[in-house]
Amino acid sequence: MNQTSVADTLREYLSLLELLDDAYWEAGTIQHKDMLYDIISIFSQEVAELNKLSVMDHHYPYEVITEGIRRVIPKLERLDDLREDVIQRTQTLTDFRDILSSVQGILEAQLDTV
Repeated sequence: MNQTSVADTLREYLSLLELLDDAYWEAGTIQHKDMLYDIISIFSQEVAELNKLSVMDHHYPYEVITEGIRRVIPKLERLDDLREDVIQRTQTLTDFRDILSSVQGILEAQLDTV
């Protein structure tokens, strides 16, 4: 399988972050907000590190940078299991389903190569 480029990964992560931010503000309980905030923090750290790379390097294959991103898959799976309860708006839920599979594919491909 071809590895995803840094630019493509960054685009997917930013899309996920936008949806997670929406889901955070839509969440009805503190527990759901805490879960979403934890995931947002992990992806924000990875995106911050990716943004430090030169734009000239964005065509290279993506490699995980932060340690937290290595452990985020179980958190994403838990959120996916609870998505109907956590994510309130239909549009956010629909968009989340679409982007989550893409992000999980990127992460699983990364962790398989490590």
